[in-house]
Amino acid sequence: MKKTGILCASDTELEPFLKYIQSPRITEKAMLKFYSGYIGRTAVVAVYSGVCKVNAAIAAQLLIDVFDVGCIINAGTAGGMDERVRLFDTVISERMVYHDVAEDILTEFHPWLEENCFRADRELYAAAERYSRKSEFPILFGTMVSGEQFIEDEKRSEINRKFAPLSVDMETVSIAHVCYVNNIPFLSVRTVTDTAEHKGIENFEQNCEVASGRSAQIVIGILEQYS
Repeated sequence: MKKTGILCASDTELEPFLKYIQSPRITEKAMLKFYSGYIGRTAVVAVYSGVCKVNAAIAAQLLIDVFDVGCIINAGTAGGMDERVRLFDTVISERMVYHDVAEDILTEFHPWLEENCFRADRELYAAAERYSRKSEFPILFGTMVSGEQFIEDEKRSEINRKFAPLSVDMETVSIAHVCYVNNIPFLSVRTVTDTAEHKGIENFEQNCEVASGRSAQIVIGILEQYS
């Protein structure tokens, strides 16, 4: 099996993976550090891109072009959107949509999608489903949305009405976009740090480390099912 790219937005989200990669080889490219090695039997290249869609897209394209990864898994944290989503629930991508891009941009122009969303890779998704049956952590499968802002009350109701997402973040869909045009399998695994009930940047900051660790554990479990 080809290498798996693990892409996180922040150093806090990446840190749990570095504990599992023995003696990683570090490569610097485009102001980013890429950590190459093995997690169990799986060859991986892990990186944190920095927050926002463009940073994540840069890191994803480098994983593909420079490190020749065969798939990418996005790991880290997210805000819970659906009222059923609780703190530290983990959302796994089935359908991924930009909440801040006009609906016809990606269907009428490059890459001429048939629908205004990206879909998770079937094999990665199936591995995630298999893992979920034995996971000690709650896992939900559904829609993720991404856009260039931290979502609190101001935009929440409008986004929920239009897309009915389980979670929101700033990077997932841009990575899915890059993987789509490169024909690279993709999955996103995000653990919830804040919700409508427990909202605000202070909850994100308080819960980020624990949520990042949980997301990493789940990704490693999925890799065991996928390899």
